Amino acid sequence: ALQLAFELLKARLLAEGLFDSARKRPLPAFPHAVGVITSTAGAVLHDIIKVVRRRHARLNLLVYPCTVQGPGCAASAIAGIRWFNNNPGRVDLILIARGGGSIEDLAGFNDEALARAIAASALPVVSAIGHETDFTIADLVADLRAPTPSAAAELITAAQHRIEERVQALDARVRR
Repeated sequence: ALQLAFELLKARLLAEGLFDSARKRPLPAFPHAVGVITSTAGAVLHDIIKVVRRRHARLNLLVYPCTVQGPGCAASAIAGIRWFNNNPGRVDLILIARGGGSIEDLAGFNDEALARAIAASALPVVSAIGHETDFTIADLVADLRAPTPSAAAELITAAQHRIEERVQALDARVRR
């Protein structure tokens, strides 16, 4: 039943153009702050922090605690998206993240209201729900889908990390 509901919603939103690449916004190359919508109790947040600190220590993370499973999941994520959009200047983009799970565990991210909130967000949204093989409606409508939360942190910090690597290589060259 969950799979059928997923497929029906996917077809309807696809027909409306919510998944079109033309409506997806680019991520800022050098964000100063990222709004992270996730559970504060799981390993996901710790993984994101670890990757960000290793690759771009000056990037600020502002966490909006979210229920990532069960009946309150979608409403909690929508509240986070709205909070970040209603507090302009605090973050440059939003990351919605959750670790892997069964289709039942991830069902909250297959919600039409959540899909519409992501699409309506003034801030770019990165979705990192589940693991590489997991796909949710939130992933399809987001501006960027990351295969895992750790990969999302790497994608968000990619430009800054490349510059830091280049500076280190030039520094080593000068010293030689």
